[in-house]
Amino acid sequence: MKDIRSSSGYRRQLLALTCLAGSMLGVLGTTARAAQATKHPLPRHHAPSRASSRLRSHAPSAPSHATSAGAHVVPHALNASATETVSVTSSRRALNGGGGMMRVETAPHAVQTVTKEFINMRAPTSTALDLIQNLPSLNVTTPDSSGMEGGQIQSRGLTDLDMGLMVDGAPAAAAKYLSENVDSENLESVSVTPGSSATDLPVMSAAGGVMAEETRTPSQKRGGLIDFSYGTNNLSREFIRLESGEIGHSGVRGYFSFSNTHARSWMGAGINQRKHIDFGLQKDWKNGSNAKFFLSWNSADFIIDNYPTSDQFFRYKHTGQGYGRTDNRKSNNYWGNNNDHWNQIFISAPVHIALPSRLSLDIHPYFSFGQGWDASPDGTTTDSSGATRGLTSYFLQNEYRSVGTVAKLNWEIDRHNTFSVGYWYENTQTIQSYPTSYQMADGNAPSPNWAAYQVSAGDKQTAGYEIHSLFVHDTAKYFNDHLTVDAGFKFVMTNIWNKDYYGHQEANRTAPLPQLSIGYRINNNSQIYLNVEGDYRQPSAVDLGWLYTSVAIPKNQYSIKEELGYRYHDDHIIADVAFFNYNVTNRIVDQYVGMNSYKPFNIGSQQMRGFDVMVAARPIHGFSPYASVEYLHASQDSNVFDPYLNTMLHSKGTQAVMAPHVIANFGLTYTYKGFFANGSVHYTGPQSVSIAGDQRIPGYVTDTLSMGYHFKPFMFAQSPTFRLNFTNLTGSVVRTGAMGAVYSAKDPSTVYSGNMASYTGYGNSFMVAPRFTMTGTVSTAF
Repeated sequence: MKDIRSSSGYRRQLLALTCLAGSMLGVLGTTARAAQATKHPLPRHHAPSRASSRLRSHAPSAPSHATSAGAHVVPHALNASATETVSVTSSRRALNGGGGMMRVETAPHAVQTVTKEFINMRAPTSTALDLIQNLPSLNVTTPDSSGMEGGQIQSRGLTDLDMGLMVDGAPAAAAKYLSENVDSENLESVSVTPGSSATDLPVMSAAGGVMAEETRTPSQKRGGLIDFSYGTNNLSREFIRLESGEIGHSGVRGYFSFSNTHARSWMGAGINQRKHIDFGLQKDWKNGSNAKFFLSWNSADFIIDNYPTSDQFFRYKHTGQGYGRTDNRKSNNYWGNNNDHWNQIFISAPVHIALPSRLSLDIHPYFSFGQGWDASPDGTTTDSSGATRGLTSYFLQNEYRSVGTVAKLNWEIDRHNTFSVGYWYENTQTIQSYPTSYQMADGNAPSPNWAAYQVSAGDKQTAGYEIHSLFVHDTAKYFNDHLTVDAGFKFVMTNIWNKDYYGHQEANRTAPLPQLSIGYRINNNSQIYLNVEGDYRQPSAVDLGWLYTSVAIPKNQYSIKEELGYRYHDDHIIADVAFFNYNVTNRIVDQYVGMNSYKPFNIGSQQMRGFDVMVAARPIHGFSPYASVEYLHASQDSNVFDPYLNTMLHSKGTQAVMAPHVIANFGLTYTYKGFFANGSVHYTGPQSVSIAGDQRIPGYVTDTLSMGYHFKPFMFAQSPTFRLNFTNLTGSVVRTGAMGAVYSAKDPSTVYSGNMASYTGYGNSFMVAPRFTMTGTVSTAF
């Protein structure tokens, strides 16, 4: 296996030196401009308000009359007054193309964004995964039609487990549980930086880039939003948001929202349910300081799906015989005994403080806490009375806790140069156990904490990590801001531990992360950019929880990435082309082991190279087209030992696992007066789903359609709207992705079935596109 220190050490040193040189350049340039600065006093500027600012567009802001009340209120459908609707919509559309499927970007690295204009056309059940599925660098797979079960992401040969998933700049739930984060009505935008991670972001897994969700800014006026949805598979959803407006003359404003969702499983029997609260506050000061607070609470009960093997999938495709859960209460496959119950709290509270002498301070604390369990049948046993009773095994997370903060001091050296130095701390821990209980008389799984049913408390396991990280960053702008140079360096120090019944292990890991980005604005329409950086991924606390202490903690994955791009925009089109090259060592992939959990293992080195193309048009007679394509050549650079077959796989040179060569998208938005519609088509090419390259799935096509009408205000209803959303219009029966990586199609014991002691099947298991669905929604602001 290739070692990053030997094969790419010179590249890392070069990156570090280049970043240092960029910082020095800005400082040295101060002296040369001192006299000019004395004659022409500089205007007072402030550094970006939070760590996630780099993910935002740096395009010119909307006019003040629009932003004062409407920049944080959604276009037409959600605005409280007609005058605000006109100004906000026009200002936003000036920066958008393809009906909000693409945005004008100016950052010196690839950024792919969907905006509120597009989000408002989609079903309220949409998660960020549903919203970004037409971006060029992503292949998104989701197992259900109601958005409650999350999904997975493939990005440039990596996965969402290699990405930083953020809400307001704070690390959030994994893609599998993305619905825990925020309701779509409270989302302002979703951005993906597929090849880049800002130096000041608190991410420990950013080899695959960052997906950032930005929540709404509370309105300055009192009001709210209400919507009701009903759809296929007995879907019903209710949502209400109340806006406080500015409270007195304090400058404080906030909102509170609640949603309730209920849906039947599309494959087999079972019910999914979700309750969710979002709460936001904003405070602005006249000197430029501001504070934002976002809290969400999520309670979910959903089915742990069966994920089919190839044989099960083809049986369903050709005969209609399903592979889902059953309503037979005496069956091991009964849905009420294969379910996930989880409660989650998430808090993000960034604060920006303007200080004298061109200084500013950003402090961003965050907190996440969850408890819950996964249940699965575990055969039968005889109790003390001699009766035969069914057993249920659990994966019980008594506590999942993550707390951290980022502190950053910014110094605006002059109007050309801003220097930042910061510190990131995070402590994450999971406490989990594997108890066993008797099944209830009706076949359902009781709470594992219910003493009347508990048989065994099971083994207890504690795993986690503590991160200390220092970083510096410098942004310099020259030639009337045509040239932008971002240079940074972050050094991460981590202590990882894992304790179980068999013992205790820990490891200390470090990761040097240099970064250099250069953007040059040729004119008002064109820009070129270059981004070079090092990123890493360390095993998460949940990853460690599936590793007994007899198994060594995997080494950190490390990536060196280069990206070269060109952007163009005018009054008619927006276009972006990005070429990329990744070299990854100590590649960590994850094998699905059932109960919604994954076990990490190392497969050596990979190389990924290719290009992304995005293009969108401004409205032309009401039509706004969008198209994107990615070409990816990803190869496995190491032979890998298969412990199941006890042999070395000749995998070197094969197509990397879960890395399709081609991803393509087309979208078209049409608006006329109050009518709106959006249709999209997505294509993912054939891909390998085993390390050996001996198991593959063919390419597939998915599609969506949205349409609706904005009615004129009526009484208290300021924006009455009706919309219909459709997915999988053609009813395609296709596999959209693998559940995880496997060594070989011949491996036994890789597909989970029934209970923890029973593993059957060979090769991989898969997500399948949910059948045709339709959702109708009525909504209005008030």
